[in-house]
Amino acid sequence: MPAKKFLFLFLVLLCAAFQAAALQAAERRTPVVAAVEKALPAVVNIRTEQIVKRSSPFFGFSDPLFDEFFREFAPPRTYTTESLGSGVIIDQQGYVLTNAHVIRKASKIFVALPDDTRELQANLVGVADRVDLAVLRIEGEPPFPFLAPGRSDDLMAGETVIAIGNPLGLGHSITTGVLSGPRRQIPVGNGEYATFLQSDALINPGNSGGPLLNLNGELIGINTAIARQAQGIGFTIPIDTARRLLADLIAKGTTRAGFLGIIPVEVGDSFRRERGRSGVLVLQVEPNSPAAAAGLRMGDVIQRLDGVPLSSPAEFFATLDAYPPGSGIGVTVLRGNDSFQRQFVLTEIPAGYGLRYSRERFGIVAGSGREGLRIEEVAPGSPAARAGLQPGDRIAKLGEIELRSLDDYGQAMEKYLGREPLGFVIVRGKRGYLVRLPAE
Repeated sequence: MPAKKFLFLFLVLLCAAFQAAALQAAERRTPVVAAVEKALPAVVNIRTEQIVKRSSPFFGFSDPLFDEFFREFAPPRTYTTESLGSGVIIDQQGYVLTNAHVIRKASKIFVALPDDTRELQANLVGVADRVDLAVLRIEGEPPFPFLAPGRSDDLMAGETVIAIGNPLGLGHSITTGVLSGPRRQIPVGNGEYATFLQSDALINPGNSGGPLLNLNGELIGINTAIARQAQGIGFTIPIDTARRLLADLIAKGTTRAGFLGIIPVEVGDSFRRERGRSGVLVLQVEPNSPAAAAGLRMGDVIQRLDGVPLSSPAEFFATLDAYPPGSGIGVTVLRGNDSFQRQFVLTEIPAGYGLRYSRERFGIVAGSGREGLRIEEVAPGSPAARAGLQPGDRIAKLGEIELRSLDDYGQAMEKYLGREPLGFVIVRGKRGYLVRLPAE
């Protein structure tokens, strides 16, 4: 065969091979690949350091008595522990969304970008513990690669989702799954609840704080946990929750709870049996509140809050935690046999509301004295009266919060709104005891 013909044939075959390879590559370039390529530059690894001081020379063993003993004979020893997590940059200035538990108790926070071999230090900007969110800011020169928050209110059960994270510090890990539920109320401990996206996208240790994407590569949530009691069930904070709280987290370092203006209690068992429904019963409506302005009444049953089914006051307040003042929220109400919906704009918790809540819900009127916080009045027939509390009893602790003043008590009561039964540490004479109200 002449050399020219051979060369021509070779070039034809080579072109055909390249075209075939390009076609195969195009076929392999699925929506998942495109979504990951879009998001990956903004996904960061987070490494935290925590400095721990020990007086005891027996590292790994800690006991307060031993620590106190060795503190007199040897200076405290310090050592550093490390933990790993993930996060996602949400704007070019270097703000990072992650989980609160990823950076909890950290003395230093470092962020590693995918396209850079360096670690950059980051500062903690704000924390919302109840929804497990934190905002960091990277120390460095912007602009940074980022993935702007999308939306999670239009998610569909059954759609494909993608989780990206940094399990075990091995570099980015990508898993896919199917969204099972866009709004699931899940208990998170201490009688509290949070609303999550549920999917079977695998969330390994270290994936916490990383993004959950849809097939368009849009940020729809922040991965937070995998259910230990079930195989392949993961939970993600909806990005709409993060978007609502971002302004407060960046400006104030914390979040403000929105206020609807009702005191909710459990519906009775007879209601559940007769109606086959759940919800929370409106015990009282605060005057001049959003609920009062919209015509809610004592005896109404709130079945859904922003589309989330409710079965307890704890779920009611946990849902409100994700809505700062000024947010709009929809409520589904049952009055008698009629069901209707209302739209509210939440306000800030009014001054002094915690003390009013204490009186109306538990029957306790408290006041400050020489020896601390004391009960001044106990309403007849109230939960406090039925538990045997008396005027003159001292309230030393509410939940996990130690009390020294009436302001402490009001603020603690506002923090624990709806978290029932609520533990009161009562001191009478020289004896202290725990009382849970209302009694279980």
